[in-house]
Amino acid sequence: MNAKTVGAGAPRRLRGAVLGAAVVAALLTTTACQDSGGDDGAAASPTASAPPAASPSGSASAGRAPASTAPATAAPTGDSGTSGGAEPSATGTGDSGETGGGNGTAYADCEADGLTTAVELQDAPGETPRRFLLTVTNTAKTPCVLNEAPILRLEAGNDAPIVETLGEPDSEPVVVEGGGTAYAGLYVFGNDEGGEAVYDQSDRFTATLVAGEGTELRGTLVFDLPDGLDTVSVDDAARVNGWAGTEGLAMRPITQL
Repeated sequence: MNAKTVGAGAPRRLRGAVLGAAVVAALLTTTACQDSGGDDGAAASPTASAPPAASPSGSASAGRAPASTAPATAAPTGDSGTSGGAEPSATGTGDSGETGGGNGTAYADCEADGLTTAVELQDAPGETPRRFLLTVTNTAKTPCVLNEAPILRLEAGNDAPIVETLGEPDSEPVVVEGGGTAYAGLYVFGNDEGGEAVYDQSDRFTATLVAGEGTELRGTLVFDLPDGLDTVSVDDAARVNGWAGTEGLAMRPITQL
């Protein structure tokens, strides 16, 4: 009884073993193919599965926002770096303080009614009066400015001829402090023929001041002759030197005439 059972079941067990082996082989083949395909995919794209932290460049820029996303105010413009409106300029200090005649300083042009005048003869006693030192004094407490040379006439009235300037007047304005003085040299007479020659005579000198831009200012300065002189001879050789801060600068060119 037991033998029949054994003899009859042997072929079935063999067939089942063969089928089981085939199934196992198929499974192994499938697993091998899957493993091979996964390795190929990983090799083809080595960076596909790499985490962001593995990239040195990624870690260096992790804390910095891309330029395209930065706020508009983060990048300074040329205007904000070069704006000169709030800062005084290097070449702009004089112009920003100009008053009066635009003379390039921080002070107004001197006005005739703010100056007193005086005249000193510069020739030795006994010589023909030719050379004079004209002096103006600023009566105000604040400085004022004299420009170039005065418009000088040897006689009163605007119809009197204007004395020529000796050479080119100094282009630099003369700042006269409050209570200070400035000077101009004057030569009035060149002829000396003597005898019975008759020359024009003057008993005073008059002058008009010049503004910073070269125009005439209102008001006239009157220079009375020094004591002891009622009149002086004048002619077309007369010359005036421009305003100066010292007597020497004002008279030096005049003494050479």
